[in-house]
Amino acid sequence: MEQTTNRTETRNTEPENHTAKRVVGVIFAVVEVILAFRLVFKGLGANPTNGFVRGIYGVTQFLVGIFEGIFSRATTSGAETTAVFEPATLIVMVVIALIVWAVLKLMTPHTGTRVERTEYTEHHDQGK
Repeated sequence: MEQTTNRTETRNTEPENHTAKRVVGVIFAVVEVILAFRLVFKGLGANPTNGFVRGIYGVTQFLVGIFEGIFSRATTSGAETTAVFEPATLIVMVVIALIVWAVLKLMTPHTGTRVERTEYTEHHDQGK
C-alpha cells in the first residue's frame, strides 16, 4: 500500500515596508497644512506685513496662482482688517489631496508582501 503525504510551506520573503508611502504622505501633509494656514489667514484677514504670514503667502503663491481666476474672491472689510475667501486655495488643497491619493494607490502594489509557497509530496511504499 502506498501512502502519500502532501505538505505546504508558506513563508514571507519580504517584510512590509511602508517607508516610501510615509515619506510621500508626510511631504504632502506639510503642503496641505501650509495651504490651510493660508486659507485661514486670508479668511480671518491676517496682517500681510507680518513676517510669518508673508512667508506663508510667498511659499504658497505659486500653487494658488495656477488656479486663480476660476472663481472670484469674496472680500469683506471690517474696522481693522479685510478678510478674503480665496477659492483658489481650496481648489489647490482638493487637487493635491487627489494627487496624493492617486500616488499612494500607485505605490501600493510595490510595497506589499510577497508570499512564497512550496508544496512537497512524499511517497511512502509500505511492504505487505
